[in-house]
Amino acid sequence: MRRVWGIALGVLLLAGVAAALVVGRDTGDGDGGGGSVTVSGVIGSEKAEFFADPDVVAALADEGLTVRAQSVGSWAMDDVDLAGYDFAFPSSQGPADALRGESGDPSAPLRPFYSPLVVLAHREAAEVLAANGLATLEADNVGRLFMADYLSAVEESRTWQELEGAMAQDGLSGALYVSSTDPLTSNSGALYLAAASFVANDGQVVADEAAIERTAPLLRALVRVQGTQQSSSDGPFRDFVSGVGNPLVLAYESQVASLLIGGADSGDEGDAGHAAHAESMVVLYPDTTATSDHTLVPLTEGGRRLGEALTDDPELRRLAVRHGFRPQGATAEFTEATAAHSAYLRDGLDGVRQVPVPTADVLRAMAERARG
Repeated sequence: MRRVWGIALGVLLLAGVAAALVVGRDTGDGDGGGGSVTVSGVIGSEKAEFFADPDVVAALADEGLTVRAQSVGSWAMDDVDLAGYDFAFPSSQGPADALRGESGDPSAPLRPFYSPLVVLAHREAAEVLAANGLATLEADNVGRLFMADYLSAVEESRTWQELEGAMAQDGLSGALYVSSTDPLTSNSGALYLAAASFVANDGQVVADEAAIERTAPLLRALVRVQGTQQSSSDGPFRDFVSGVGNPLVLAYESQVASLLIGGADSGDEGDAGHAAHAESMVVLYPDTTATSDHTLVPLTEGGRRLGEALTDDPELRRLAVRHGFRPQGATAEFTEATAAHSAYLRDGLDGVRQVPVPTADVLRAMAERARG
């Protein structure tokens, strides 16, 4: 079971070594006390831009912290030798729990921020889904996807041509599916399987071999229809907002929020261009989804200082929202920052069932079965 993961990890580590992030200010080698400290760790790639943000670097320096971070797949972190690291910061609670057990640290990990998974749709695709009872539109650019109905359509191998109102010239032809990432290497792809398996398992978390076997046919259908999958959610997302790719794409809400906030606040032509393409984007919140709980596992006292700063420091919380994340606790910060983009984003998640995620070992087994 772990051989495929070992190969994938090797690729990830080679990429990580080639493009390791070194962010922050060297204020000292640190001793984990109250002074300046340099901490190093592994992070999910979706947080790379956050830690590289000069304003984040400055805010961390104000807390006496310099961060050296290397990107590694969240679900491959438990195969990394963490000796010498101060923290691990995967994108889900499952791998965080596994890392916590291996580190032998009985203290609880910290969850500074989180982001639910959403489905992005071109407007024409969203309208067709709504007309055929697979979704509902709450406004021009936001709606809800009915997961059970959508999964049934994929399991039955339905095509766009079988849906009323679908037009080939709008790119609505061929198999109906949501583009997702490789669940063997990508957190969002793995969480997609977690949400789908929960629905397929009659509202229960998959926890044993029998449930893995029972849900495997659906998960294989979800993956097989896509062909080659990308290893990171960044690629499919950028393709989508550039106006190319599949009409339905899985994404983190944080990617959408960061695009909208950055497009409005930045003078960068690339961001503005992407924001312009977003005018035809509809954000569908699945009625059953999985949440990416960005969970920091402290391995030293310096790592714990970082987790506490990200959780409690008002400036770092504000910057997390600027990058699209929802801070743990109060929702006011996210609501205020995204108020101008309420046509796309929901400030609350009422009516959206956020499902528990299987353990790392179970989800790995599910991903391997899905990949066939």
